[in-house]
Amino acid sequence: MPSLAHFPADAPADEIMAVLDRDGALILDDALSPAQVDALVDELRPWVMATPTGRDSFTGERTTRTGALVARSPRTRPLVMDKRILALCEALLTPNCHRFQLHLAQLIRIMPGQAAQAIHRDRWAWGRQMPGIEPQLNTIWALTDFTAANGATQVIPGSQTWDDDRKAEPAEIARAEMRKGSVLVYTGTVFHSGGANDSDMDRWGLNITYSLGWLRQEENMYLSCPPQAARELEPELAALVGYAMSNYALGYFTPPLAPGEGPETVPPEWALGGAGADAEGSLGGAELLATVIERARKTTKPVA
Repeated sequence: MPSLAHFPADAPADEIMAVLDRDGALILDDALSPAQVDALVDELRPWVMATPTGRDSFTGERTTRTGALVARSPRTRPLVMDKRILALCEALLTPNCHRFQLHLAQLIRIMPGQAAQAIHRDRWAWGRQMPGIEPQLNTIWALTDFTAANGATQVIPGSQTWDDDRKAEPAEIARAEMRKGSVLVYTGTVFHSGGANDSDMDRWGLNITYSLGWLRQEENMYLSCPPQAARELEPELAALVGYAMSNYALGYFTPPLAPGEGPETVPPEWALGGAGADAEGSLGGAELLATVIERARKTTKPVA
C-alpha cells in the first residue's frame, strides 16, 4: 500500500511543490498547536452540532458539512490566509490566472458508521473540461487525529495524471493518517475520497480550498459571507473571498439604486466601503485598463 509524503509545516515551498507535482498530495505535520486546534473546535462546535447530515451516499448519511466559516468563525480566518498554503496556491494556480480565490471553507465531520465515499476528483465540480489546467488547491486541516479506523482521507498518489475513467485498485490507495493539527494538501485533479469511519469517534477535518479566480466558486461566498459580514474582514481576506476584481472586467457590479443615486460599474470593494473606486465611484476607465493590461503582460505565464 502506498503512503503520502510528510513534511514539517515550515518546509520550503519549492520542496513541497516538487512532491505535489509528483504525487498530487502530501501532509504538513503539526501546522497548528494542540491549543490552537482545541480553541478552533470549541468555536466551531455549536455550528457543527446543529448541522444536519448529508442527503445521499456522496455527501454522507453519517457526515455533516458546516459552511459559511469565514463569516461564522474568526479562528478559521488565519487558516484561510495561512502564508504557507498561499505560497503553494501562488505556485500552482497563478500560472493560469491573475488572481486565485477561496473556493470553499467547510468543516467535514465523519461520524462512526459512515461508509467510505466514492473516489472522485474535486475538479469535477466544473465538469470534465479544461484538461491540462490545474484549477484547484485543497487542504484538510485535521482537528482530530486522522486514522485508518476513523475515516482518514483516501488518496491515490500520482493519480492526477490518470484518465477520468480509470478506477483505483485497493493496493493503489493511501490513507492520510496524521496527528491533529496537521494538514493534508492535495490538488483538484488527484483522486481521493473520505474514508469509512469504523471507530467509535468522530473525524473532524477543516476543508479549505482555493481555485482559479475566473471560475465559479463551489461555495457561493457572496451569500455565505455577504457584504455586511465581509466588512469585518481584513482587506486581503475580503479580496480572497471574492471582493476584488479579477483581471480587467471580472467582478464589477452596478448598485441597484434609484436613478442618479448611485455609481455605475464599481469594483466589489465598493460594497465594503473600501478603496477601488474613483471620485465618481466608477472604475478608473482607460488609466485602469492600461495598468491592468501592463500588469497582466508582466505576470501572466502562457498555459502549457
